[in-house]
Amino acid sequence: MRLISTLAAAPGFAAASSILFRGGTIIAFDNATESLQVIRGGSVLVTDDRITTVSETAISVSNDTEVVDITGKILAPGQINTHFHGWQTAFKTLGSNTSLVEYFGRYGEYAAAGLLNAEDVYLSQLAGVLESVNGGVTTILDHAHHTWDNETSEAGLQASVDSGARVYWAYTFHNITTIEPNFLVQDQLANFRSLASNASFKGSPAEISIAYDAFTNGNLGEIRAIMDLAEEFNIPVITTHHVEGPWPLENSPETLLSLNLLNRSIPFVLSHSSFITPRGAELLRSHNHYISITPESEFHYGHTHPTSHLIQDQATIGVDTHFTFSADMLTQTRLWLQTARRTLYSEVLQRWEIPVNNPMSVNQAFLMSTRNGGLSLRRNDLGIIAEGAKADLVLWNAKDSPSLLGWNDPVAAIVLHASVGDIEAVLVDGKWLKRDGKLVMEGYYGEFKERFLQSARRIQNRLVVTPAVVPAVGEEWINGLVIGEAAEVDAKRGEGTGYGRGFLGVNGTQG
Repeated sequence: MRLISTLAAAPGFAAASSILFRGGTIIAFDNATESLQVIRGGSVLVTDDRITTVSETAISVSNDTEVVDITGKILAPGQINTHFHGWQTAFKTLGSNTSLVEYFGRYGEYAAAGLLNAEDVYLSQLAGVLESVNGGVTTILDHAHHTWDNETSEAGLQASVDSGARVYWAYTFHNITTIEPNFLVQDQLANFRSLASNASFKGSPAEISIAYDAFTNGNLGEIRAIMDLAEEFNIPVITTHHVEGPWPLENSPETLLSLNLLNRSIPFVLSHSSFITPRGAELLRSHNHYISITPESEFHYGHTHPTSHLIQDQATIGVDTHFTFSADMLTQTRLWLQTARRTLYSEVLQRWEIPVNNPMSVNQAFLMSTRNGGLSLRRNDLGIIAEGAKADLVLWNAKDSPSLLGWNDPVAAIVLHASVGDIEAVLVDGKWLKRDGKLVMEGYYGEFKERFLQSARRIQNRLVVTPAVVPAVGEEWINGLVIGEAAEVDAKRGEGTGYGRGFLGVNGTQG
């Protein structure tokens, strides 16, 4: 499916055989100490798709090497988003006040089946990945639950390939019975095999992976068939939603252990893990699997994250439903840093003591959004600047930006002061995807943008007139618990609260 010319083949995506970045500040990684190493006035040499030299001084290169002067700027590893649903971009701003209960009935994988056709999925997925790249994200673990038929499945994978980004596109196995014809796991197994065998998808940074959310209550034969496919095709990662507590999504480490899945060679990434238990944390550590904390999503939908801060050594950062907020990792990293600080400060204050230290550093937050993401995928060459690592890089314009003027610590500058508008360039696999502050898509972005906008408007207009399936307060929900109602704040003087439903109300009406 080539809905527009393959972006990965566009001239702007080409790279010189070697690129030298020199004169700037480099946030490198010291493999010996497993820590960040700040190099000032250093050099980074990229050859093809790899970093071949990281030096504290200027180095000599051949005449055919492209030399980029980064004096006054910051060169950092690309950020890694370990939980994403790229296809949902077309819903942007419609879910600004949505709850998880409403999400399942309007925007989720089952509710949205039949709403987007294959071209819609392609355009929406590509838009979400490009938004991410523009914000400095170079690697995405995409929980692709738009797999409603053969065509929509292929469309999402093709968009991921065409983006030029490093996308772990995780084909979602789920029984789709909300549309005709039904698309069941038995159909999806054949579809997955076809896609995974397709040579046209090879040779890009994108890789096909697997997502599955029925480990707890699923059919054992179904699980075995999926795992057999994973091993046959050497799938790089499997991801699943895991929340627990009062929420219906379990897929816990304890469940995965009971299915004899944790000791296999394929890594698992558990998204959210909001109520992870001490036993669950112990299992992830001992078997080297990770969770993906999505701070803004967990605030927005009410998962919260009561225990996530206790397993940050096996944790990464993700975005989740970017149609409700931005797709950049900078926002999520900053939110999580301050959330963890507040949580740990509160423990001291509740003892009526005064905290003397700051419980989490900017370096730790930076590592969670870069290095830990690579480790969760068992890729020692992702999320770092080091010799032999993949050339997935972000150049921050710390020289001219008003928000970064006067910086000293480059890690603090990015984590706590920068905005995505400060990102001057992004490389994936040594290829420029963004340069001089713009996506490298001349001749492509204009056409793509117009087609996406037409698709999104049609989808949004249809959603506006479609009532949401939302249970009433006091009714029993899918997990047996009763639906409750949170108190709404009052931000308006006098009558009314100032709430406003925005473009789309909870019953599908305009607010």
